[in-house]
Amino acid sequence: MFPASVIHLDNGLTFIHQEIPTTPVVVADVWVRAGTTLEPEPWFGMAHFLEHMIFKGTANILPGDFDYLIENLGGMSNAATSHDYAHYTTSTAAPYLAETLPHLAQMLLNAEICEDEFIRERDVVLEEIRADYDDPDSIGYQSLLKNIYQRHPYGRSVLGTEQELMQQSPEAMRSFHRTHYQPENMTVVIVGGIAQAPALEIVNRSFADFSPRADCPRFEQVIAPKLGGIRRHELILPRIEQARLMMAWIVPGVEQLRTAHGLDVLAVLLGQGRTSRLVSDLREDKQIVQGICSNFSLQRESSLLTISVWLEPEYLERVECLIKSHLHDLQNEGIREQELRRIRRVLCNDYAFSTETPNQLSMLYGYYNTIAQAELGVKYPEQIQSFDAQELQQLAQEYLSTENYAVTILKPC
Repeated sequence: MFPASVIHLDNGLTFIHQEIPTTPVVVADVWVRAGTTLEPEPWFGMAHFLEHMIFKGTANILPGDFDYLIENLGGMSNAATSHDYAHYTTSTAAPYLAETLPHLAQMLLNAEICEDEFIRERDVVLEEIRADYDDPDSIGYQSLLKNIYQRHPYGRSVLGTEQELMQQSPEAMRSFHRTHYQPENMTVVIVGGIAQAPALEIVNRSFADFSPRADCPRFEQVIAPKLGGIRRHELILPRIEQARLMMAWIVPGVEQLRTAHGLDVLAVLLGQGRTSRLVSDLREDKQIVQGICSNFSLQRESSLLTISVWLEPEYLERVECLIKSHLHDLQNEGIREQELRRIRRVLCNDYAFSTETPNQLSMLYGYYNTIAQAELGVKYPEQIQSFDAQELQQLAQEYLSTENYAVTILKPC
């Protein structure tokens, strides 16, 4: 049973509420379907830059006013942008929601995006991009994404590039904002020590006056590619001491959620924890890697399973072959019941620990409602417990091919 209420307002906005009477805190989390997948060329990086500009205020809210209000009330605020979404969150004591949420809503609905602040904040984003260029792991991961997704937006950096950022204008950003920051694209999640009726009244009052709609240039819809063969890319970086080996497989997105959850199980089996297969063999027993892990990233259009390794350059070829050997064993010999019990326990415990606080719950509901439906988020433990060894073996055979994957290698000079 879904523990929260989902209400669709007359203007198209979705409101999700869960009261937790035992906490004095309220989290307000606003999710917008306005990530980088909606950016038209050449506006790449616009969604993230807009996230920055939202906090530069409106005609009635000066830059810094919102931060001062939140901090003066002992609260916190944050924001993030990804390929599928942008979201803005505040945490305050329950009595202050009526004061803080209207300010956040005004910035989201009526961002001014004036030229002076645009130029100043562009320098801040440029520094973010340059810092990213100085991080070898970030360089490698972005190269892997581009290698595997090609022209699909998932292959682009959320930050954009320096060249792309310098081409943007306040007028273009206002157009992007007024096109996508509209009620049908928004989910407002309220979790914590406030009842539904007063929370709904605050949301209705706060999210009433949206900016006039615009119609920014259409983005090009690109289907996530299928891998044919092995896509290999190698980079030589002067400032790294260890090599990196990154392998990736494109797997189904949220439209095949059970398959995605099964691949999450396989990621834990392969490379999460000392007893996982790759860690146990390559790091603990053979001691030929400094570190190794596998991760699964659920996304709207297609998901990604990755294996990342830190090692000496002379072991690169051998380790890639050993990883493929482990995948071959998984596809042909399957999973032992003892392994499956461990993975179920790990994933269900992780889920329990990640849904304890109002902030964690608001993230869960908002994320799932933005890429699919909020109710799907709470079905995760049940899904994980329902997998058997045969179904997981079939998923490995179908999606974790040893002949079709992308690999990016970073080598020191």
